[in-house]
Parts: sequence; C-alpha cells; structure tokens
Amino acid sequence: MTSKNVPVSRFQISCAGRMARHFQRSSCGHRGEGLKASRSVPPGQLLYSASPYTCIPSKKARGSVCEHCFSRAESLLRCSQCKMARYCNATCQKLAWADHKRECKCLRSIYPKVPTDMTRLVARIIFKLLTGSPCSSEELYSVSDLQSNIKQMSEEMKGSLGQLTVMLQFYIQEEIQDTSQLPPGLNLLHLFGQVTCNCFTISDGEMQEIGVGLYPSMSLLNHSCDPNCVIVFEGKQLQLHAVRQIQADEELTISYIDVMATSQERRRQLEKQYCFACDCRRCEIADKDSDLLAGEEHAWKEVEESIPKVEELQSAGNWEEIMDICQALLDKNRDVLPDTNLYLSKMLDAAMDACIQLARWEDALSYGMRTLHSYQLYYAGPHPVRGVQLMRVGKLQHHQGKLKQALDTLKQAFDILKVTHGREHSLTGNLKQVLAECEAELSSRLEQM
Repeated sequence: MTSKNVPVSRFQISCAGRMARHFQRSSCGHRGEGLKASRSVPPGQLLYSASPYTCIPSKKARGSVCEHCFSRAESLLRCSQCKMARYCNATCQKLAWADHKRECKCLRSIYPKVPTDMTRLVARIIFKLLTGSPCSSEELYSVSDLQSNIKQMSEEMKGSLGQLTVMLQFYIQEEIQDTSQLPPGLNLLHLFGQVTCNCFTISDGEMQEIGVGLYPSMSLLNHSCDPNCVIVFEGKQLQLHAVRQIQADEELTISYIDVMATSQERRRQLEKQYCFACDCRRCEIADKDSDLLAGEEHAWKEVEESIPKVEELQSAGNWEEIMDICQALLDKNRDVLPDTNLYLSKMLDAAMDACIQLARWEDALSYGMRTLHSYQLYYAGPHPVRGVQLMRVGKLQHHQGKLKQALDTLKQAFDILKVTHGREHSLTGNLKQVLAECEAELSSRLEQM
C-alpha cells in the first residue's frame, strides 16, 4: 500500500509520536503495510486508544444506544426533526449535532424509510470530508489512504456496492444534489469499497454489536487467526491491547473475524470481504476443524440449517420459540453430537441467552456451563469472548447461590479481562465489584457455619 502525500498537522505529528512508543507503520512483506512493535510489549498493555473518524449505531442497536456516547439506556431522547437519532440527554444531543446536522435533513427527507447502516456511515464520511477537519484516528493512515480492493472483488460484491451508491445518492440528495458537490476526486464505488474493507464493528463490553465505525490508523493492522492483539471498545472509543508477549519488530495482528469457525469458513469470509486468502498456520493445518465438526455429519448439518432461523427469532425477541427449537435439537442430538461441535455450541449459546431473557436462571446456568469447554478450546489464551462468557456464567452461579463455584469462575474471567480489556475498563470494574460481593457473601456464610 502506498501513502499519498498529504499535509500533516502538528497535532498529528504529536499523536504519531505517542503511538511510536509502542508501534510504527512498517512493510510486512507480501501482507503489504502493517504495524510492528517498536519495543517489547507485555500482555495486557494498552497500545492504542482513539475516537472514530465517524460512526453510527447499527440496526441491531438502534433505539437502545445513544448516538453520541454509545451507552445503552432504556429511555432515550429522540431527535424531534428526523425522528430516528436518539440520545441519553440534551448534553449528548448537543455534542452530537456537528455530526448529525447534515444527515438529520437527509433522514427527515426519506422518513419513515431508513438507510442501511453502510449507506448512513458513508454519508457521514462524505459530510466529514467536506468539512476538512482533522481527526486523531488518522495519525498514521488517513481515509484517503484506505484500500478499496475493488479490482479484487467478485462481480457480485461490486454489484452490491453499486446498488448502495444508488441508494446513497437518493439518501443525500437533500444536501448534495449532484456529484459536483462531492469532495474533489471522490469515487462513490471506491469509497464503499474502502469502508467495506476497513470499518470496525463496535461492540459493548460484553462483545455484543452496537455500531460500526471507521478508525483509519487501525486499518493498518493485518489479520491472523491466532493474533497477538485484540480490539475492544469503551463506548465508541477503540482500545487495542496486547494479549501475549510481543517482541520488538514483531508485527501486531488482530483477527478480522470470529475464529470459532472452520479453516474453510474463515478463509471464505476473509476472501469475500477482505479479498485475500489466509495463509496462517492455523488455516494451513486446518487446526481444530475435527473438533469443530465432531459428531455425526447428518446431525450437525441439521443443527447448522436451523441457525439462521434462530438468529431471525433473536432479532425479533421471540425467546419462547427459540427455546422450543433449541431444546428439540439439543435433546435429539444428545448422544450423537458433543458440546464442542461448532453448531451445537451455537445452539447452546442461543438457549442460554433465551433462558436469561425468560428469567429461567437454572436452565441458563446449565446451558452456559456446557459452553465453557468449547470456549476454552476455540478461544485459547486471553480472549475477550471467553472472558465475557466466564463472567456471564459466574454471575449466574452467584445468582443461584453457588458461591464457591462462582468465585472460581469469576476469577478466571478477571484473569482474562484484565489482559483483553484492561483494569480500567468499565466491564472489568463491574467484574471486580461482583467478585467483591461474592467474596463477602462467601466469607459471611463461612462465619455462620
């Protein structure tokens, strides 16, 4: 990848200097440019933190997440003009106005229709490009530097992006009537390609999707199915943490996808969205594939085919129907599929979530316990997804009065989250509080014996 010659502000130079304490932009052979450690880095080290160039709440979280701070809340103020954007309070609404002002007119003009997440995000990028204001997340890599991979994309993907450009032009016509009003040299198809290959899914502390955003400098991070770093979020603030010891001049890597998938599926996803074939050792040796697909093939294929239906029901909040499907499949395959089977594990997760929603705590704990071996097997080392799952199970054990077991599970969760999220993250703080409560209750119980 080749960087364009663009003016660099003193602010950007200052930020780049702070980042260089831990890593620097560097050539990574056939992988193109990337980031390499400037010094030895211990596990748990916070390497980088930045606000997004721009971001939006995703469709899944719309209405339950503040569009400025990305906090969840049951009751949010609605923008009186566009009827779509929602905020914690008047302060968040005022702070968000600079980014929302132009899109507000566009949203209002098409109401009650709603643009796709990608359409809305790209529109926000265009409006920001028109202001020309600098952004701290561009200190090593700017929006104009981002690769689009349009030439490598399938015709199907290019066709889909072409349809999005048509939707975008309809959506922004209230503010931008023709292409002459776009930033000079901007190609909409190219921009959609850039965003598709470089945007980040923003998740809450428990790794649930709440938004999508662009953090240009972090787009330099290359993929590995066995990465040495993870990205988590505090609100919309991106945080990059090392999860194992990293040596000076070692490349920093993250996983672009969920690694709880077969090597064939991981390669398919990476090829489709990011236009490269993963050649990591895990993919080369098909690591864990036999465990992921353990059991009778006809049985796990039936479970696999049920997953889209379960996901559709989850989006609609039909928890009782989810339980009926999950329970039937889990009972039917009790003796033919191990809990470590990829698709059975997903069904156990869905059953656990449904039971939590239905306040069936004992059943939720039973299903949660059955997922832990899979999480340990597929999310090896300090992994945020495993840490969160241990925390959820530990909280259920605590709720059920199983204090000794809860204390052990919660301590395992803390050992992971202090690395993946850091001790200062709000989720880690919440876990510390639950741990303290559990220890106090257990101590009190022992004193009464």
